[in-house]
Amino acid sequence: MEPVSKWRNVRGHNPLGLMYHDASRWGLTLQTYVQLTMLDQHTRPQTLPVRLMERSIHSARYIFVENLYRSGKLPEVDYVVLSEWFDWIVRNIDVSVDLIVYLRTAPETCYQRLKMRCREEEKVIPLEYLDAIHHLYEEWLIKGGLFPVMAPVLVIEADHDMQKMLELLEQNRDRILTPESRKHGP
Repeated sequence: MEPVSKWRNVRGHNPLGLMYHDASRWGLTLQTYVQLTMLDQHTRPQTLPVRLMERSIHSARYIFVENLYRSGKLPEVDYVVLSEWFDWIVRNIDVSVDLIVYLRTAPETCYQRLKMRCREEEKVIPLEYLDAIHHLYEEWLIKGGLFPVMAPVLVIEADHDMQKMLELLEQNRDRILTPESRKHGP
């Protein structure tokens, strides 16, 4: 799971909530902490054959940092600093992934699910934000070219109800959970 609880409480502060209320002021703060917490998840000792993460340090950089910058809410100097940190991490620490599972979902579906989830911080998120995030995922994982895609991408259409999603995940179970199944290409 994403370490959302950490993003909501850093020694009594809620950088996630602060960022959603004033991204221009708190975007760098949140994204710096997201990068740290995602790095922690990537580098934890692995006890099982597969590490499955909801998101990665790569999506934090290529989607959420990029969106803040493109929307004019992250000054160029902050963008450059976050990018330098990310580049250093990628060069010096193993944050590689074997497979990217892209649960491709329409922004409108995400918006409805977000409303049902009822996280206090997310009540201020407009559909336009989800649309921008969706376009960045499409640009990165489908169209390619803007940022490196460091692993094969398994696209699962995810605009379905929970029952259908469970069926689709079960159909792709071996590909997702068996490292050996990924050694022979996408």
